Amino acid sequence: MVATNNTHVSLPAAGFVGAVAALCLWAGGCLAAAPVFAHPAAGSGARSLRRAVEGAHRPGSARAHTRAASAEKKQAPKKPAPKKPAPKKPAPLAGDALRALAAYEAMQKYFYLKSSDLYAEALGEPQGSYLWPFSQALAATVSLAHVRTQQSKESFIVGGQLLGLQDYLAAAPAVATASSEELASIPHFAATVASVGGGATSFYDDNDWVGIELVRVYEMTHDQSALALAEQIMAFEQAGWVNDPEAPCHGGLPQDATEGGGYAITAAPAAELGAQLYRITANTADLQFAQTAYSWVRQCLLLPSGLVADHIEANGEEVDEVWSYTQGAMIGAGALLYQATGNSGYLDDAYAEAEATTAYFSLETLVSEGEAAPAFASILLRNLLYLGYVLRSNLGHQLAQEYLNFAWETLHQSDGLYLSVEGSDTSLLGQAGTVQIYSLLSTSPATYF
Repeated sequence: MVATNNTHVSLPAAGFVGAVAALCLWAGGCLAAAPVFAHPAAGSGARSLRRAVEGAHRPGSARAHTRAASAEKKQAPKKPAPKKPAPKKPAPLAGDALRALAAYEAMQKYFYLKSSDLYAEALGEPQGSYLWPFSQALAATVSLAHVRTQQSKESFIVGGQLLGLQDYLAAAPAVATASSEELASIPHFAATVASVGGGATSFYDDNDWVGIELVRVYEMTHDQSALALAEQIMAFEQAGWVNDPEAPCHGGLPQDATEGGGYAITAAPAAELGAQLYRITANTADLQFAQTAYSWVRQCLLLPSGLVADHIEANGEEVDEVWSYTQGAMIGAGALLYQATGNSGYLDDAYAEAEATTAYFSLETLVSEGEAAPAFASILLRNLLYLGYVLRSNLGHQLAQEYLNFAWETLHQSDGLYLSVEGSDTSLLGQAGTVQIYSLLSTSPATYF
């Protein structure tokens, strides 16, 4: 019987031995020094122990014991056992991992606001950034935490970032929601810190990015509060789904609750978040929403080229701009849904879109996406690499390395910061995106979602 907190729990013999063995392994080999006990159910082991005990009392055993003791006295004293060598320190970081760390340390030095656990949007700004760049700094931290030797340090920083994230909270405790008009009652995150409590705009895609990283934080730290926040974001996304039967291409998620239409960049990462949560919670509502959001994008925004258009207006007009991160989110959603359901159709769709995307988005096209190019590229590359992981291929590796070679040779500065592609000062969004790409190539894709 084992007593714990005044509650007695009966363990079977095998369970007890296993528990003791585990404890001794943790304590550093106490089994070698501990007395041996036999459980009555131990069978032949118990009989062997009994024979050994009985043998000590057989005639002649005392004389043998005396002779053995006398021989031991004549032996020279034993030398102390040599000390075990100290465990080797892990090899220092090198290559992309070292550059990821250097870029991250520069981001923390020049953009992190220690007094508030927030980040400045641009160099020298005293106030916290918009939520979108903050979400990418959080993603950079989580990604770097998976690089060897960095987890304990970056997990600590993640804790501070979660405190900072609370400043973006737009509503307090959850209540039942029946329509999108009641969205403000669901805990979610507003676009800016200053607007909290003031009815400010809250973007669905901003919340998607935060939710995806909160799930990764949970998987890394098992922090239940991170998982609870991610689930609240999922509820926010679900409540925002357009159910108006007269809406063009019925369904979709707008950019925010104040406008109509539907955007690929809100629905696709929401599908990724739903699939992530389903993997952990097995909540079928999350999986069904992920499938609905994914199918809506393909039905309403898939172009003949195989790429995904940006959005559809409330009047039904399709805006066929294409952005790299939108393609990436759909590629990743397909891979995650395949893993969640086993339906190979999702994997086929993801691969077809990956082929169309890599044919269109060359290095020159990626860097032409403006100040946000590193963040956009990091989202595309994360998802391409993840699909490659699912397919057991090197999909995305060459493009990722080409991007980093360009960044190092053209944009890298001696202080660890990276200029924008236009040559202007570094922004938080650009630096965080660069950290992510370096980290992606230094860690297993299994940690990406």
